[in-house]
Amino acid sequence: MTYLEVSPSEEALFDIIRAAAESIGQEVFVIGGFVRDRLLGIPCKDLDFVTLGDGPALAQEVSRRLGHDASHLSIFKTFGTAMIRYQDMELEFVGARKESYSQDSRKPSVTSGTLEDDQQRRDFTINALAANLKQKGQYEIIDPFDGLADLERGLLVTPLDPEKTFSDDPLRMMRAIRFASQLSFDIEQETLDGITAMCQRIEIVSAERVSYELNKIILSPVPSKGFLLLDQTGLLPLIFPELEDMKGVDQQDGFGHKDNFYHTLQVLDNISEATYNLWLRWAAIMHDIAKPATKRFEPGHGWTFHGHEVVGVRIVKKVFKRMRLPQDDKMKYVQKLVRLHLRPIALVQDEISDSAIRRLLFDAGDDLEDLMTLCRADITSKNPHRVAKYLKNYDKVMERLKEVEEQDHLRNWQPPISGEVIMETFGLKPGRVVGEIKTAIREAILDGDLESDYQKSFDYMIEEGKRHGLTPVKPR
Repeated sequence: MTYLEVSPSEEALFDIIRAAAESIGQEVFVIGGFVRDRLLGIPCKDLDFVTLGDGPALAQEVSRRLGHDASHLSIFKTFGTAMIRYQDMELEFVGARKESYSQDSRKPSVTSGTLEDDQQRRDFTINALAANLKQKGQYEIIDPFDGLADLERGLLVTPLDPEKTFSDDPLRMMRAIRFASQLSFDIEQETLDGITAMCQRIEIVSAERVSYELNKIILSPVPSKGFLLLDQTGLLPLIFPELEDMKGVDQQDGFGHKDNFYHTLQVLDNISEATYNLWLRWAAIMHDIAKPATKRFEPGHGWTFHGHEVVGVRIVKKVFKRMRLPQDDKMKYVQKLVRLHLRPIALVQDEISDSAIRRLLFDAGDDLEDLMTLCRADITSKNPHRVAKYLKNYDKVMERLKEVEEQDHLRNWQPPISGEVIMETFGLKPGRVVGEIKTAIREAILDGDLESDYQKSFDYMIEEGKRHGLTPVKPR
């Protein structure tokens, strides 16, 4: 017999929940992820409780005993669930239930059931583990599907027939791969075959839910594990065809190129060792996403991917829109890193001019360090001497960036002459000429031909205006 061990604070919380359940004549169990993670020694702040009775009624009584006001309790009548925000935890309560599914929806029809019924509806045996809170400090684990053994073996197995499990709720396929990636578990072969057989069913799942699980995969310790499983099971071309298109190597006239799919996964793993920033990891995934669209063969030279950083910016927007990912500053951040990811490489290869350094500082701004992190992760050579050489070159670029930044303070710098000043001076309305004059001033400063000084820039603006046939209508 196996018992669940909990911390003193969790013990105190369980005392309150047990007393609340006894006061309304219900039995209660903690189930799922909390039990699994406690046994694995992983912190968990989301606790799910199943009661043989009314879940929301138990939640209301628990909330009352915690001394909470209504703001801490949310009741979802449609689903028969309730959630309490307690300290830094979320406590969810539901009555034990049976579920049945229709072919065209992952939303089940629900009826009351036993604890075993509720455990059967769980996605994997390791998530069907429950612990009875009836006796203080003696939380016996109830394990009808050998989840403890699967936990010990590091295996993901469905409690029931895998094809039925994944057909009923296709999101479970993404969850299987997410848990395998997060926990470094394997998926049992029959369960893996069930995902492959049912992969097309993912099409009935909303883009938001798929993206939520995909982001969890991306944030796992070695995310390539999850992407390789998505590829192996046939899910990848259904949810991320742009990444699938990167697979393969073309050969012509003795010239080949690296497999951009596996290169991308290596870059993602590399960057995951340096950052937990989800959107920087997304930039690693997307940095070469336009290579299939820009691939050309040049006789005598080989394969080229000219402009893939520019085309990639458009593909980022397309992917983020389809996957219902944020269409805000997070997307613009990923686009920015995709657009700039070749710039530091060019600096490494060429003589580093102050002008090129100024432009990179200006264009990258506060995201310069993240850009350099991406560039370092982009080194996937198997030759350690080449890797060391590239890293040393990047160190040299960073030194020059720091020197020029200390001298010119160009990070997040804005030219001293704004579009409003140009329009007021020449009596113009917003338009192309205003932009051209403003760009000329900026470029002159970045090239080192003009000091970043208001009066000198104003004088330069007057000269630029003359070239466009403009006469000031406002005195200096």
